[in-house]
Amino acid sequence: MTTDRPEISYEQAREELVEVVRKLEAGGTTLEESLALWERGETLATTCQSWLEGARERLTKAQEATEEKTK
Repeated sequence: MTTDRPEISYEQAREELVEVVRKLEAGGTTLEESLALWERGETLATTCQSWLEGARERLTKAQEATEEKTK
C-alpha cells in the first residue's frame, strides 16, 4: 500500500480542482495566471489520483482477505 499521503484530503483537492477548472473556463485571466492555474490543477489532479489509487489498493486487499477467510 502507498504510504505517501497527500497533505490535503481527497475532498479538498477535488473541490479546489473544480474551482481551478471553473476559473480557467471562465477566462479573463492573464497568460501567467492561466499557467499558474493549470499547474495547480495538474498538482490537484495528481493528488486526487493518489488518493484513489490508495483506496483501490485497500479495497483489493480487503477483498483478498475476505476471500481467504471463506476458503
